[in-house]
Amino acid sequence: MCAEYALIVELSQVSEPVIVCERLDLHHISASDVVTLYEDPENLSIYGSGQFTNPYRVLVDGHSPLRWRVPQVKANPEVNKWFVRWMVLRETREIVGSLSFHGAPDETGMLEIGLGVHENFWRQGFGYEALKGMWLWAASQSGVLKFRYTVDPNNEASVGLVRKFGFAHVGQQIDDDDGPEDIYEMSVKDFLNQQG
Repeated sequence: MCAEYALIVELSQVSEPVIVCERLDLHHISASDVVTLYEDPENLSIYGSGQFTNPYRVLVDGHSPLRWRVPQVKANPEVNKWFVRWMVLRETREIVGSLSFHGAPDETGMLEIGLGVHENFWRQGFGYEALKGMWLWAASQSGVLKFRYTVDPNNEASVGLVRKFGFAHVGQQIDDDDGPEDIYEMSVKDFLNQQG
């Protein structure tokens, strides 16, 4: 039992390498810091020992995916590999948003992603840049075959963003919290060919 606990503690400290984009660095949040951020959001230790700041209180105030991610991490810290990354603006070292896959690839190799950019940074290309970086990273991981992005059909900015990548509209679903969402998908192969 002690060995199992030690493994869980060890895994909870692991962070994936930073994904370097044009203007952003996507910093992975370790499993233990994801839990701390959710349960003690004013704890400054979650900000990379002063590597960056969170003046816009991203994932602290308002709607946050942490309510879904934390139970998943507590059940299996290994799944945290796919979870939350800070979008850090390299020039100022400020967190301007976050993004996270919803879980590990499913049985078909599909990954779904969620994204949030603070309103002060809307319409500056940060969402596109972060998604591209995250999807390029995921495309290099074993078992990932398809990307999915779901969006409120009335959210013109997000619809435009996913269409800019060339994702195909494949249907609609009803989200318990957000209502109707359009589903967009693209194979990893097509994504990589498009980026080529």
